[in-house]
Amino acid sequence: MRDLLKSAAALMLLALPANAQDAITLGMVLEPPNLDPTGGAAAATDEVVYANVFEGLTRFGPNGTIEPALAERWDVEQDGRVYVFHLHDNVTFHDGAGFDAGDVVFTLDRARAADSTNAQKVLFQGIETVEAVDPLTVRVTLTAPDGNFPFKMAWGDAVMLDPASVADIATRPVGTGPFRFDQWVQGDRIVLRAFDGYWGDKPALGSATFRIISDPSAAFAAMMSGDVDAFPNFPAPETLPQLQADPRFKVIIGTTEGETILAMNNARPPLDNIKVRQAIAHAINRQDIIDGAMFGYGTPIGSHFAPHHPDHVDLTGLSGFDPETSKALLAEAGTGPITLRLALPPPPYARRGGEIVQAQLAAVGITTQITNMEWAQWLETVFKGGDFDLTIISHTEPLDIDIYARPDYYFHYAKPDFVALMDRLQAAVTPEQRSDLYRQSQEMIAADFVNAFLFQLAKTGVADARIEGLWENAPTQANDLTKVRWVR
Repeated sequence: MRDLLKSAAALMLLALPANAQDAITLGMVLEPPNLDPTGGAAAATDEVVYANVFEGLTRFGPNGTIEPALAERWDVEQDGRVYVFHLHDNVTFHDGAGFDAGDVVFTLDRARAADSTNAQKVLFQGIETVEAVDPLTVRVTLTAPDGNFPFKMAWGDAVMLDPASVADIATRPVGTGPFRFDQWVQGDRIVLRAFDGYWGDKPALGSATFRIISDPSAAFAAMMSGDVDAFPNFPAPETLPQLQADPRFKVIIGTTEGETILAMNNARPPLDNIKVRQAIAHAINRQDIIDGAMFGYGTPIGSHFAPHHPDHVDLTGLSGFDPETSKALLAEAGTGPITLRLALPPPPYARRGGEIVQAQLAAVGITTQITNMEWAQWLETVFKGGDFDLTIISHTEPLDIDIYARPDYYFHYAKPDFVALMDRLQAAVTPEQRSDLYRQSQEMIAADFVNAFLFQLAKTGVADARIEGLWENAPTQANDLTKVRWVR
């Protein structure tokens, strides 16, 4: 009997995760430059804090739908020009301060202020006034009707902030979410702990540790050894078949909003010549990049629009692989020998894809000089400074085709006709109107060969088989832990 009890106890221990039932360790490729989702463009920030530490008036659900968050409901008035948000009662920030309509006014006014550093400031430009009707009611009046306003309020850039702690938000974020910030050991890990005073459904997890593991081989080793319990965006897709065959793990394959592009600086010669950009696009074999850089995971795209979206138009044929056409276009452009700088950020899709792109462009007579950059350097030099010729990056924000209308955006397009399209889209409230404008916008940037559109980034995740609740798809860049739990 004693031996039987020992065996039963051993089986029970095996059934429990090695790091305790209420804790989880997740792997991440990129370390966030800061923990302020309202003050920068890094997707890695939202991967830690979205829906965990910070919440907005609305939020993205796991299937991409817009759900209530700090606003339990909202009314739409004047055909979409006025939105009245009704807030949940008894909500507190992690520092104990109460959340009310005044915090909404502060947050939205800060985001749209002249000196705002919000990377998605355009989300707030249509706001005319924000008024606290009473402590639990906020009226937002827009300059024009906008049927997409609840969608805009779901972005990580629109989360609600505590005025008293906002000065330290980059390193000690304070939100209203189910987890509070605990520790950041730079270069190694970020730790969150469940917030006892959370207003909503309490999470099953007591703590979450985000481990920074940028090397694909190290990521695989960490999964195999149990040092991490899950890697929602696993950087070593070549090892997925091995992990899938191991009963300790489950492989989670989904889709993302990540349009992966070979971005071109349209303001810099010779890339200001459409024939050169077109030649580059025709020199690219998308499937070779998907196979070589992503081991077959990814969907070819021909414009900046997710293939899973109902308004997607397949434009891959417009820029199909045709090296002879590329050579002819370069001859017509008359630029002579071309040497371009190719700046590559750390993600494996960029580093591995960059080497393939370099070889494909060399085959049509274009020389590229690769510079591997760390994430902070890429953000400062390429994204903010515009000091580049070519780069490879996944734009993981949802429905972000409007970035092509921004005059100061890093690839410098902002064609007046396209800006006018986005202005019409902003005002459109019917699904039919919006669908037609999305189609026109996809076709315009594809025909202008603004960038070379490569593939839609797949979400390849790996987790301990006993974990439930991780997102399969990525409607936004997030590791939402609100429904995650261990199953015995």
